[in-house]
Amino acid sequence: MIFRMLFKQLESLYINTPPERIEGGLSFQHGFSTVVAAKHIGKNCRIFQQVTIGFNGAEQPILEDRVEVSAGAIVIGKVCLHSDCVVGAGSVVVKDVPENTVVVGVPAKIIRLNKECVD
Repeated sequence: MIFRMLFKQLESLYINTPPERIEGGLSFQHGFSTVVAAKHIGKNCRIFQQVTIGFNGAEQPILEDRVEVSAGAIVIGKVCLHSDCVVGAGSVVVKDVPENTVVVGVPAKIIRLNKECVD
């Protein structure tokens, strides 16, 4: 209960990325408790609820085109989510994610190529 009093739950979507650094097609599937402070967001990215994308000191993540960040994931620091990658639910990303891959876990590790994008 003390924790809830000291740290109020964020009940809305908070975007700290300037509009000129967000390319077209960004979508949110439930923006509930979602914080986005990316350096750049590419085209047609999809972000789910309770995601945190943000600073680690002075560094911010970069999301390239068609990146999907699933519910509850954390992407922090100087990392790049390369095009067509998927970050699994609840994952913590602290290193670059290659193109056409799916990552999961804490810390996030590659589990497979994203077959939808490799045809």
